[in-house]
Order: sequence, then C-alpha cells, then structure tokens
Amino acid sequence: MSTATKSEGPVTIKKYANRRLYNTGTSTYVTLEDLATMVKAGEDFAVFDAKTGEDITRSVLTQIIFEQENKEGAQNLLPINFLRQLIRFYGDSMQMLVPRYLETSIDSLTREQQKFRDQMSQAFGVSGFGALDEQVRRNMEVFQRAFSMFTPFARRDEEAGDAEKPASPTSDLDELKRQLSDMQKKVDKLSNGEK
Repeated sequence: MSTATKSEGPVTIKKYANRRLYNTGTSTYVTLEDLATMVKAGEDFAVFDAKTGEDITRSVLTQIIFEQENKEGAQNLLPINFLRQLIRFYGDSMQMLVPRYLETSIDSLTREQQKFRDQMSQAFGVSGFGALDEQVRRNMEVFQRAFSMFTPFARRDEEAGDAEKPASPTSDLDELKRQLSDMQKKVDKLSNGEK
C-alpha cells in the first residue's frame, strides 16, 4: 500500500457495506493490515461509515488490535488478566477514569521507549551484543585465572608461556616433588602450631 505524504489532518478512510475500506488520500482500497502499517508509521486517519457518515475509527482500531493479537506466532501485548480487568471496568464507577489513565500510561511508555532503545544500544554496542560479548570474554578470563589457582601446572604453563618447549617428564616430576615437599612443610608447620 502506498500512502500519500502526510497531510495536515487525518486521512479519511471510508468503510463500505461490503466491509471494504477505501483510503481517500491515495484513492485505493486498503486492508486492516494496511491501516496497522499506517498507525505504526505515525499516520493519522479517521474511519467513517460510507453510508451513514458515522465515525467508526474506534471500532476499526479495535479490529486491528484483535487481528494483531490473533496473528499466529505473534507476541501478544494484552495479557489475559489485563483484558479481564478491563472488562470489569465497563459499567463500573471507575469507567470514566480508565481511558485517561490508559492514555497517560501509554504516552509515558512511548516517551520512554526511545530512551530505553538508546540505553540498550549503548549497553550492547552497535552490533547489539558487542558489550555483552566483551563481558563474556572478561568473565572467561577471570574464570581461567581463578581456575589456574587450583591447577598449579596450568598456572606454571601460562606463566612460562605455552609457546616455549614442552616440559620434559623429568621436569614435571621434579616440579611435582617440589610442590609435594612445600605442602609437607606447610602441614608440618600447621601441626606444630606455627604460622
């Protein structure tokens, strides 16, 4: 669907008895999906019954929401508890306050939406996950350093540089003997009450 450039007022959509919608701005028939696209693009429109001239914008927008909520595989925006509570407000003394409250809430969410997107962009970098990848890399480095404390041979190999010549079995055995001797000395000191 192609829409004309944004006009000063809302585009007039006429709904005919055969349920077809006619965009007077582009002189084309449109679907509810086309109207949903217009809403997402920020284009304002008003829908009128072609025969009676009655403004039926609210019912058409409700139809669009119904269609969006029933799309297969789509994420629903309206939780069941919200819908139940909304139905409970019909005929209630609070009914007159609900539209203004919902309008204020959605306006606030809309204003905060761009701030939230900007913050996510800054937090996760241009690719969306650059900072997350960097954080995972740093966490892995910390984990490896911590793990090397429990594996002295791994720490020694890192300090010596794995690119150097591989350790001979004799030098590994000598290192093991040295560590065992150090541990024995520590145990002896602890058992004698020394620190």
